[in-house]
Amino acid sequence: MSNTATLIIDGKEITLPITTGSEGERALDIARLRDETGLVTLDSGYKNTGATISAITFLDGEQGVLRYRGYPIEQLAERSTFVETSYLLIYGKLPSPAELKTFSHNLTYHSMIHEDMRHFFDGFPSAGHPMAMLASMVGSLSAYYPDSLDPNHDHDMHIARLLSKVRTIAAFGYKRRIGQPIVYPKNSLSYCANFLRMMFSVPAEPYEIDPEVVKALNILLILHADHEQNCSTSTVRLVGSSNASLYASISAGICALWGPLHGGANQAVMGMLREIQASGGNYKQFMADVKDKKNNTRLMGFGHRVYKNYDPRAKILKQMADSLLPRLGVDDPLLDIARNLEEIALRDPYFVERKLYPNVDFYSGLIYKAIKIPEDMFTVMFALGRMPGWIAQWREMMLDPKKVIGRPRQIYTGETARDYVSIEKRG
Repeated sequence: MSNTATLIIDGKEITLPITTGSEGERALDIARLRDETGLVTLDSGYKNTGATISAITFLDGEQGVLRYRGYPIEQLAERSTFVETSYLLIYGKLPSPAELKTFSHNLTYHSMIHEDMRHFFDGFPSAGHPMAMLASMVGSLSAYYPDSLDPNHDHDMHIARLLSKVRTIAAFGYKRRIGQPIVYPKNSLSYCANFLRMMFSVPAEPYEIDPEVVKALNILLILHADHEQNCSTSTVRLVGSSNASLYASISAGICALWGPLHGGANQAVMGMLREIQASGGNYKQFMADVKDKKNNTRLMGFGHRVYKNYDPRAKILKQMADSLLPRLGVDDPLLDIARNLEEIALRDPYFVERKLYPNVDFYSGLIYKAIKIPEDMFTVMFALGRMPGWIAQWREMMLDPKKVIGRPRQIYTGETARDYVSIEKRG
């Protein structure tokens, strides 16, 4: 295959190099386009633009493939833990036993937040959204660790601090929201078990650790850990390209994730399922309404900007829902509605032709509900899972010797030059 392409503009030929990735993906390198032609490309939403070269995550939406550092998501979900997968994403390899022990120790050692930060929670209204607390508290960590402002400082300790403290911040925010006493982390527990205990333990009724729930949470977080250059990840990279600190960059990513078109999709799925249940459970009529162009009924949790096949993460979560909910004694009628919707979507030509397969959001909300995570915490859980991916992307960019500050271009469509008119002369 050719490693160049020729672009003809106003009769002039411009040669553009073609970059090929390790999985055969090809891209036109337009870095010199404006210098040579005075033109820029216009790509609303960056749907056809590769913003970076990365060695972290490979995603093939046509084939339904997702790999972290070359490892299939299916193998990691079955055999790894969230902490081990975090190390893999951030440092590029599976840790040795000694490396994993050190990494886990650092996460345990840095799980507490400064006592002064507890007062911040008191300043939030009790009805405040937990994502607002999470973004604010993560950003404030820059004030407690001012050496993070030096882009040349060793990042490893800040990485451990952030990955550990974010679960404590999330749990403290939840306790503040429901008016319960804060529960401090317990060093003897694993990452996920510690988070669950901080969330659900109360003085009169200590939380009983269920290994099946801990395993389920590990898998949920692994499946959300990275997903290539999405909205929030691109935000982290763009903010970090200015040499903003790790904490500031991740705080920006949390804000980007907060949008209902990104991190809030599983809440929308739960709302849809409840709506069908409230209308008598007539899922067939609901799917008919979806197909009716005169109707504004939307099918949530199906289809994806990237995947044109079954989202591999959704396959894992469907199996988990089928096995975990009965094991927990949860008989959720919403799960039956979800299964019926999927059955119709997978065989009805209308949905098949449009490649509307279930995505990761379709079953994740049902599982979070089964393990007692409230819906207003769903996006926070997404952020916890995505944390190692954001960190890995930020670190990869910061270590890139060719890093430049992000500066997209635009095509201006406003007024042309005009003279200022004093207020006395304005009609």
